[in-house]
Amino acid sequence: MGTKGDQWAEELAVPAVRALRAYDPGHDLVALRRRAAGTGLVELGSNENPWGPSPRALDAAAAVLGELHRYPDPLGGNLKRALAAEHGIDASQVVLGNGSHELLMQLAQAFAGPGVDVVASQFGFAVYAIAARAVGAHLRVAPALPLDDAMPRGHDLDAIAGAITPATRLVYLANPNNPTGTWFARDAFAAFMARVPDHAIVVLDEAYAEIAAAPDFGSALPLLGAHRNLVITRTFSKAYALAGLRVGYAIAHSALAAVLERLRESFNVNAVALAAAEAALGDRGWLRDTLAANTREREALAAALRERGWPVSPSQTNFLLVEFGARTARIEQALLERNVVLRPMAGYGLPECLRISVGGPGENRRLLAALDELATTGDFSATDQRG
Repeated sequence: MGTKGDQWAEELAVPAVRALRAYDPGHDLVALRRRAAGTGLVELGSNENPWGPSPRALDAAAAVLGELHRYPDPLGGNLKRALAAEHGIDASQVVLGNGSHELLMQLAQAFAGPGVDVVASQFGFAVYAIAARAVGAHLRVAPALPLDDAMPRGHDLDAIAGAITPATRLVYLANPNNPTGTWFARDAFAAFMARVPDHAIVVLDEAYAEIAAAPDFGSALPLLGAHRNLVITRTFSKAYALAGLRVGYAIAHSALAAVLERLRESFNVNAVALAAAEAALGDRGWLRDTLAANTREREALAAALRERGWPVSPSQTNFLLVEFGARTARIEQALLERNVVLRPMAGYGLPECLRISVGGPGENRRLLAALDELATTGDFSATDQRG
């Protein structure tokens, strides 16, 4: 809120913005890196790809640096055409964003507002609620699946469908979901879409889709032709390891994409990002290898945590949601003091959980060693949490 002397700014803001809280990134990583300069910081809080981007992407980015006095292509034409070829769609169906976050916000700007319902799932990505509230829409939160389900805290598609009203214009959901790591089957989503009325636009966030490899998982891209009210968002920040460049995109019916283009900021994707993303998209071998490494390390880390007694949710992403019990906040702080950064989940309504990004082998070993060190005190062991 600020001090009393700053109240004037709060009072001038529109009601929807006054009710908002800013997106919480978790930690001031720049300050933490300075503090940990001697030993290095283990950064496992932001779901980044620890293996880094494709060498082709790095070369393409470097090649653009001599042209930074020029504006980037305002249409992002080369990247749009590359994405269209990759996904078997028309370039007119692609909208580029400064990360998928920007696109999620713009969808609410375009299709929601006062008197409009927006539906999202409990334990869904925080930006969905921010997008709805920022435009003054009414957010309807569907309950998540119970803890004893095969996908604990995951999206309950029946509950989400049941939350749709005649006033609903947007439905936000993710597959796989952040922060739970859970997913739903391709057939279940197809059945869900058959239940959604045409007046509700379904925004399916597939930020982690390239990573998912479960037999029942499938992208919703094949459903686009049958459902003009389906929008799929993706990002180059996760699987493609370009988080620092902020490149996202939406795929939709061309008429819906044209509406979003009216809101797109001029030159919203910079020249370096455009070049790097296009090159990364073409390096299939690098993507295959980095995804295999992620799967290997994720399963090893999940097994090691379970062996130590910590409950780990199923995941088809590059992170794990782990239950640390009543002392979660103290454990997170103790790890931070040992230069290991995890993502606290209290802001998601999960105060007894931490989200752990899958790191490289060395990073994961440092995390487990730090947890083992804490366990020797007894006060921080998994057994003590349940006792």
